[in-house]
Amino acid sequence: MRPRERRETGEQDLFRARLDQIIDMKHSLVKLAHATDWRFLEGKFGAVYQEGAGRPPLPTRLMAGLAILKHTFNLSDEVLCELWLENPYYQYFCGEEFFQHELPFERSSISVWRKRMGEERLQALLQESLAVATRTGAMKPADLSRVIVDTTVQPKNITFPTDAKLLNRARDKLVALAKRLKVPLRQSYTRVGKIELIKHQRYAHARQFNRANRALRKLKTYLGRVIRDITRKIADDDWLQSKFAWLLNLARRVREQERGQRGPKVYSLHAPEVECIGKGKPHKPYEFGVKVSVATTLKRCKGGQFAIHAQALPGNPYDGHTLAQIIPAIEQLVGNEIERLHVDLGYRGHNAPPDYKFKVYTSKQKRRLTPQIEREMRRRSAIEPVIGHLKNEHRMDRNYLHHRCGDANNAILAAAGYNFRLLIKWLRILLCLVLVAILAPPKPATA
Repeated sequence: MRPRERRETGEQDLFRARLDQIIDMKHSLVKLAHATDWRFLEGKFGAVYQEGAGRPPLPTRLMAGLAILKHTFNLSDEVLCELWLENPYYQYFCGEEFFQHELPFERSSISVWRKRMGEERLQALLQESLAVATRTGAMKPADLSRVIVDTTVQPKNITFPTDAKLLNRARDKLVALAKRLKVPLRQSYTRVGKIELIKHQRYAHARQFNRANRALRKLKTYLGRVIRDITRKIADDDWLQSKFAWLLNLARRVREQERGQRGPKVYSLHAPEVECIGKGKPHKPYEFGVKVSVATTLKRCKGGQFAIHAQALPGNPYDGHTLAQIIPAIEQLVGNEIERLHVDLGYRGHNAPPDYKFKVYTSKQKRRLTPQIEREMRRRSAIEPVIGHLKNEHRMDRNYLHHRCGDANNAILAAAGYNFRLLIKWLRILLCLVLVAILAPPKPATA
């Protein structure tokens, strides 16, 4: 069933005051709500639903507005629900006409809606943020023809992985699952496993690596015994085998993986999709998450340095081998052909489409340069503060969303939230300029 979309009715209530009679209609969030094309978002997100019987889903403006507010102001789902009840501007932005004293949705509805929309449809929020920037004069369409592309790491919400912690945690989870399914085990190794984990950490800190390795081997032995014990107990029960299959496979991978091995490794049991990525930072040699490609305009627009594209790149691909999919994705999102693209040295030997082979310029390039292109290349580092804002203020510094779909959704929503934050500042500046023009004393007439 399709959602019942919200429309401005203008109806009055004897016992309730309308929100437009309570709030300041010149507020930047109100201006942003009026500038946003909600019907465009309803058309994009409404394609998920089908006609039929059943309970209608929540209105698109409510859910899309909550997603925008969450990543614009860096809020968790719980804090967003609390502030939505207290803040009339949040409610007006989400399409309410009267002040609500109870949530019209469950907190889990936000995550369910996010998963249902997916990466492809959530790009409509980023697309609409750029459209609003164009309509309000914060950006010109011509600014989208020359872009900067770079990659960063979106860390996952996991503890720093060590072999000892992974082995002990895998054994703990297997024992807990066996207890929940009433599978009797010969021994759980809970007490001695914790002791060996503490010994390993202390020996490693004291740089007594022989003793630390001995404790690590014991942890590996405990895990192997639990795996074999469970395998024997569930050998004749297909239902139990289906329940244990995923966790047993993960535990075997943790036990068998070695330092320096090729191919994917397990760095977290609750997020096995996490990858180890080294970006050459002295203060953080390795980060655990997913690689993300970010694109921004070369020229700083009137409203700021907008992010025009963001996409998660699972598998930790080489930067230069991502342009074959990034360039068509940017053009499809912005609806504009890329005239020139600037990247750093990590993109040498890129695989850009043939039509763009001579439109990509890397740092320290010497050939095919004109004075104008040389000036543009000095602007390449303008993307670095954009990445910093995405991480520090818009929830890309630690991704709390599960699975690979959560990695992709968080990257897009962070970019959309960053753009909407710039738009709020831009609309506030526009309002100040209008007030200054209105309140300015008239110039004396000249003779």
